[in-house]
Amino acid sequence: MAKYNQTWVNEFILLGLSNDQKTQLYLFVLFLVMYLVTMLGNFLIIHLIRLDTRLHTPMYFFLSVLSIVDICYMNSTVPQMLIHFLSSRKSIPFCSCVFQFYISLGLAGTEFFLLGAMAYDRYVAVCYPLHYTVIMHGGLCIALAAACWTAGFLNSLMETIITFRLPLCKNTINHFVCETLAVVRLACVDISFNKIMVTFSVFVVLMLPCSLVLFSYAQIVKAILRIRSAQGRRKAFGTCASHLTVVSLCFGATIFTYMWPRATSTVELEKMISIFYTVVAPMLNPLIYSLRNKEVMNAMKKALGRFSEEK
Repeated sequence: MAKYNQTWVNEFILLGLSNDQKTQLYLFVLFLVMYLVTMLGNFLIIHLIRLDTRLHTPMYFFLSVLSIVDICYMNSTVPQMLIHFLSSRKSIPFCSCVFQFYISLGLAGTEFFLLGAMAYDRYVAVCYPLHYTVIMHGGLCIALAAACWTAGFLNSLMETIITFRLPLCKNTINHFVCETLAVVRLACVDISFNKIMVTFSVFVVLMLPCSLVLFSYAQIVKAILRIRSAQGRRKAFGTCASHLTVVSLCFGATIFTYMWPRATSTVELEKMISIFYTVVAPMLNPLIYSLRNKEVMNAMKKALGRFSEEK
């Protein structure tokens, strides 16, 4: 204890995004709007998929699971951020910080694995269209979704245990949430082992699903190029464009955060990128999938037509 000048931490102070009261008020309004748009968009997608039998396919099953993950992920971080924007003292109890760390990291991992599973679904749909319903049967879809949740939270459990066993010298976190790199910086001891474990975690949670996505889309591009008609190529690519957009946003921002050289990275830059994959990406997911997807738009028009008839 004396060697590392360790202090007993029963709460953390989050520095957040700004110290200026007026700026914090603007940020509160901005993040509240983004939070409400995310909740509305994701709940709408889940509701449309549940109502329209034409959307009862593996692709939309995974999309509904992705919406559930995004809803949970936003609720693990954003409500606390909104409260802190209006608070003079931005504190969080130690146990709450650990819980937030575990839940948010587990949900983030689940989303990356889920995006890999969705890429595999698109690969089967484009490359083996005649066997699609046989290969992607209900049991396999449920098993893949369960495996994504399990893998995400097992990785999170490992990182949570390793991170919060470190002796901490400070309790001020230069971030707006309890995030891996921000918490590790509070340690009194050498964190080389933690850096190795973060690298290993990044490889498992990011690079493995990303490799599956790259392999799947390489095969998809080959299959699309073999289609003779231009209309057939457009239709095949259209089924994958939305997913590829979401994958690029989510994987790109996170890989940049955790694999960018530390010497050229700053805490403020990490915060900005964290905002993107914590708040912006979950908000964009339902917009991308709905605006770029004719089936979802048709289901929405059908639901609105039914609602107007009932009135």
